Amino acid sequence: MNRPSLHDLERGVPFVDRHVGPRPAELDRMLAVIGADSLDAVAATAVPDSIQDREPVASTLPPAATEAEALAELRALAARNTVTVPMIGLGYSGTITPPVILRNVLENPAWYTAYTPYQPEISQGRLEALLAFQTAVADLTGLPVAGASLLDEATAAAEAMTLLRRAGRAKSPRFVVDADTLPQTLEVLHTRAAPLGIELVVTDLSGGLPEGELFGLLLSYPGASGEVRDPSALIAEAHERGALVAVAADLLALTLLTPPGELGADAVLGTTQRFGVPLGFGGPHAAYLSVAQKYARQLPGRLVGLSRDADGNPALRLALQTREQHIRREKATSNICTAQVLLAVVAACYAAYHGPDGLRRIAERTHRMAAVLAAGLREGGVEVVHGAFFDTVQVRVPGRAEAIADAAHDRGIALRRIDADTLGISTSELTTVAHLEAVWAAFGVPADAAALDAATDDALPADLLRTSEYLTHPTFHEHRSETAMMRWLRRLADADLALDRTMIPLGSCTMKLNAAAEMEPITWPAFADLHPFAPAADATGSLQMIEDLERWLAELTGYAAVSVQPNAGSQGEFAGLLAIAAYHRSRGESHRDVCLIPASAHGTNAASAVMAGLRVVVVATAPTGDVDLDDLHAKIAEHGPSLAALMITYPSTHGVFETQVREVCDAVHAAGGQVYVDGANLNALVGLARPGAFGGDVSHLNLHKTFCIPHGGGGPGVGPVAVAEHLVPFLPGRGEVGAVSAAPHGSPGVLPIPWMFLRMMGTDGLRRATLTALVAANYVAARLREHYPVLYTGAGGLVAHECILDLRGITKDTGVTVDDVAKRLADYGIHAPTMSFPVAGTLMVEPTESEDLAEIDRFVDAMIGIKAEIDRVAAGEWPVEDNPLRNAPHTAACLVDKWDHPYPRDLAAYPLGGTPGVHDRKVWPPVRRIDGAHGDRNLVCSCPPVEAFA
Repeated sequence: MNRPSLHDLERGVPFVDRHVGPRPAELDRMLAVIGADSLDAVAATAVPDSIQDREPVASTLPPAATEAEALAELRALAARNTVTVPMIGLGYSGTITPPVILRNVLENPAWYTAYTPYQPEISQGRLEALLAFQTAVADLTGLPVAGASLLDEATAAAEAMTLLRRAGRAKSPRFVVDADTLPQTLEVLHTRAAPLGIELVVTDLSGGLPEGELFGLLLSYPGASGEVRDPSALIAEAHERGALVAVAADLLALTLLTPPGELGADAVLGTTQRFGVPLGFGGPHAAYLSVAQKYARQLPGRLVGLSRDADGNPALRLALQTREQHIRREKATSNICTAQVLLAVVAACYAAYHGPDGLRRIAERTHRMAAVLAAGLREGGVEVVHGAFFDTVQVRVPGRAEAIADAAHDRGIALRRIDADTLGISTSELTTVAHLEAVWAAFGVPADAAALDAATDDALPADLLRTSEYLTHPTFHEHRSETAMMRWLRRLADADLALDRTMIPLGSCTMKLNAAAEMEPITWPAFADLHPFAPAADATGSLQMIEDLERWLAELTGYAAVSVQPNAGSQGEFAGLLAIAAYHRSRGESHRDVCLIPASAHGTNAASAVMAGLRVVVVATAPTGDVDLDDLHAKIAEHGPSLAALMITYPSTHGVFETQVREVCDAVHAAGGQVYVDGANLNALVGLARPGAFGGDVSHLNLHKTFCIPHGGGGPGVGPVAVAEHLVPFLPGRGEVGAVSAAPHGSPGVLPIPWMFLRMMGTDGLRRATLTALVAANYVAARLREHYPVLYTGAGGLVAHECILDLRGITKDTGVTVDDVAKRLADYGIHAPTMSFPVAGTLMVEPTESEDLAEIDRFVDAMIGIKAEIDRVAAGEWPVEDNPLRNAPHTAACLVDKWDHPYPRDLAAYPLGGTPGVHDRKVWPPVRRIDGAHGDRNLVCSCPPVEAFA
């Protein structure tokens, strides 16, 4: 009798059966369409024999655990953390995420599974939330244009530095930075400045600017020490000397202090972490950067702007998209291609929920706690260093700092240990009178909080108190009750199309399942409430989780070591290239500065290379989609002595396994260069082949693609860098190369997600997932090949994990464009594939391993239905300028209005008629096709007045 064992029954369904979409019978049907008899047969044909792992790879990744088992293991790690009251400061504050926002945004798949809003007609909800973020930042900083978030405060400062350099007229390479700047910001500035030839001058500015020319100045308001100084004189002096000025500012403090924009700053930057975003041991958090209007087109990253749709209604979109790296490549001014959208949404909702009066009250409470704390310490004979501060009190206690910090820690409070004589103590919205009493006790100071409060003045300079209004838009006044906030968030989510409603078949972006078991731990207090600079002994559980993850990732990719510090794929690229450049310098070969990049590569590759101080040389792509070997050898011959690296994406950006990848790597190594294998397409390799084993020296890995961190509407991302043994000393923050992000471990708040994924999948499950992804892509290609040409294929006519559908001939013959197809898919309730990348006029499709056959067929049937509509345009039945494709997407409102189109309303609304899976999953886009050019010509990037919607 073949019954399952008691052990099998006890463990339940393996997680891999929940993660992988197609059931065995469905896989058999898909294989039959492809013409293969097994998953392994697909791998044997598609994946070059020369790179495949023939023997099982030794790994410390344990056998797959069930969801319950993995969660129990992770809880045990979380229990090893000690969460104290965070009074360390350093740009990270204790905060309360309102439960209505925690549940309806941070823990809601409608928000965390959404993609970057490149299809704005089905992204209006998250775009509206991001516009609120931009408005809040612009209002609070006193500058009119703010971006849709950056990665963290330190990298925002680095982006501001380069913005000031390119926007200003000064020819000097010197950038002057106030010594009272967050130490982690100073380290990232050093990392970013050196390859660009920027001379960083860090100095005490209390006596004015140093002698000599400068192109820019960075001030802190308040400073890292907590001191609040009037920056206006320094700003004016810098301007007189032809320099531009950026100010790093505490956004909550700006509810009480005159905003830097009113004091003359050209740019303001910082973090929105304390606006309801958990500490998360350092991230992810949404940084901000605002600028004067004349610098709007210099902003790095993304900018949400107001435009109008085909009916003239207001509609939102990403503005100035020609700044994106895949268009500008090595001429891009930044390699930032993502944001921290999910966290920016949380911060925007926090601002809307509290409103201006609520934020001011939180700021007043935070400040009063600090003022009373300082008064009690002074009364007890402790030297308080500064008289003017917002939330941070710095004290001198000669020789006693360590003992006092330990005494506070014994009372459950973490202080900042500056040196043997100095401590920093920061308050927040979490601080209570009991916390003040515990701190006083640690200092051995008796104090009466009530008496001190009555006798103590505020510690903010009177001439810097804010008088201007902020957050006046109705958005920050209409959602103050929980009912109103809940309904606003539901309305916004309903205006979007995320992975919780449909597959998102985006080539190169890997929109796969983000399982609930993976997501659950990120809001556990033991992970979420841990300060990034807490003592190591308080973070042993998180540090073990990070060590596990780095080790597993290294083994799976064939490298010696991994660092998770880079908090985006772009930062991982940058870190990897810095490692290569540092390696060459260590060997006395600093002249090696040429980076070869295939023409098909993602644009961030070129931008990252320039940021790392390398010269980009483009290698041609062969008609097959592979790297052109003849051109590669010619470029190596031309630049051999100067060759630093080759960057190659594998499988290629064209979605094929290039058979000559080992030959490519060998040729670069023979010339003394290093090979950077971009890990964007690792979803096609895990369990089959390892970049570090077939020729790679370094790779970055997109944990928000292959390893299940969700895209969150365009972020968070994590882009660990993996290196071979000889590059280990050059990992970021290891000494030879500086930090690339503010927190020591980047964005560890979301690292429980890939830890859970790997722990539940095991090596066999990972291989099965990869093979299923290959089958799914080849199934799509096989079914659609007779309707749309598949542009590139590899061995046996197979693709990798994605396929490119070529619409260029269709466009030439009929006038129907990829835009028309993409917008029409919204009428079918399906998100469009990747448009016009890496080849203009094409669609790149990646179904992933998580979609079942019914959903894949729903997409395929929609594409076939759209081709039938294209044929009717080609036959002259519908005009090129008036057909269901050109007018897509169709809103409910446009269907009940006057109808004078040559196709019926029901076809517009319900393509394929009542076909199951189309009619019963109808999505109504909230706006019609958006006029992008209008939005760029008439740039509006903050919440418009109500009259704009009249």
